[in-house]
Amino acid sequence: MVLSTLLTATVLALVYVTANRSIEGETRSVVSAELTGLADEYERRGLIGLLTAIERRLPSASERDALYLLTDRFGAKLAGNLKQWPADVTAGSGWVDLELRRADNDELVPISAASIRLPGGERLLVGRDALARQQFDRVLLRSVGIALAIALALSVLTGWLFTRLVFSRLSDIASTAENIVSGDLSRRMPLRGTGDEFDQVARTLNTMLDKNEELISNLRTTSNSIAHDLRSPLSRLRQRIETLSDPSKTDLDREIDVARAAAEIDHVLRVLGQLTDISRAEAGVGREQFEIVDLQQLVGDVVELYEPVASDQGVQITVNGTARPIQGHRPLLSQALSNLLENAMRYAPEDTSIDITISEDGPFMCMSVRDHGPGVPDEDLPRLQVPFVTLDPARTERNAGLGLALVAAISHMHGGAFMASNSNPGLQATIKLGRH
Repeated sequence: MVLSTLLTATVLALVYVTANRSIEGETRSVVSAELTGLADEYERRGLIGLLTAIERRLPSASERDALYLLTDRFGAKLAGNLKQWPADVTAGSGWVDLELRRADNDELVPISAASIRLPGGERLLVGRDALARQQFDRVLLRSVGIALAIALALSVLTGWLFTRLVFSRLSDIASTAENIVSGDLSRRMPLRGTGDEFDQVARTLNTMLDKNEELISNLRTTSNSIAHDLRSPLSRLRQRIETLSDPSKTDLDREIDVARAAAEIDHVLRVLGQLTDISRAEAGVGREQFEIVDLQQLVGDVVELYEPVASDQGVQITVNGTARPIQGHRPLLSQALSNLLENAMRYAPEDTSIDITISEDGPFMCMSVRDHGPGVPDEDLPRLQVPFVTLDPARTERNAGLGLALVAAISHMHGGAFMASNSNPGLQATIKLGRH
């Protein structure tokens, strides 16, 4: 409000000063031209010609607010519509503002004038009645004051309305945030549909809240799954340890129990390691280790590692397509592709193939792995990347349901996504990777 008022006052002051200078400049220009013209008349026709020229101008002088005074060298009036020469003005002293009496009505009027001394000693003064200019000046000053008052009132009103608008929107956001802090995670920032900056902020916050709610939901699911999945191996581990003190056990039985206990520990450690990898990938830990990765070379290295195992199962691995190199975490990308291959080999029938395709999809690079197995029910496809979710009814210790969850986390870490779809026959799992 203050800045707006100061700016308006500056503009109005500039208008006022400019208008006054313009009027004064125009007046001085006209008076100077008249002085020059009358001086020329004096040079051509002498004093008689000058008197004639002044008398010729007097009938229209009142309409033009023009004032003339010609005196001899002693100050006696010879012609003009002013009564007498001002005592404090020396002829040729330049532009002056003063008050003189008119000869026609003996009225004291403010004038702006200039004077010269003629070669014969006569004094000539030409000016303009400044009363009209002073009245205009007062009107202009009053108008500037009124405009400034109106601008101030509008600034106050605009500032008040803007403040109410801003605090109203901020109050909505703050109220919603308080409800969310209180535990109502379903609340979202209100949108008014105006598309302004507040709606953009609210939309961004809502996206963040959706992501947070999804992460919290996944965290709850993961926590429950961890408690459920680790309870069984830990219980079995406790039983194995307790049976070691049984005196009826032979050394061979104890060795078997120790081996089984070690297997249970390995399973727990493997699950915890996979959970750590998922958490690190979801948090983006390791981005500083990104490097240029040639996807074709990476796929070739992974396939070379798994081809002997696939051959023993009677499954052939094929690779198709090309793609440009990307910025990525080479070990994690290898881990993601390995998980997809292991999952495909688990369900691929004998004498079939597992097809790996590298391709580009707009701003993404894609690695797809397709088997020719039974596939997955369509309604269960979104659950494949949820931690501890496995659709295998014969769930074993080797399959804790974390492999595809890690693949999804690595995809998100690389600015992409994990997708799965049925290919009839088989399942096609795709890793989409950003090119950054």
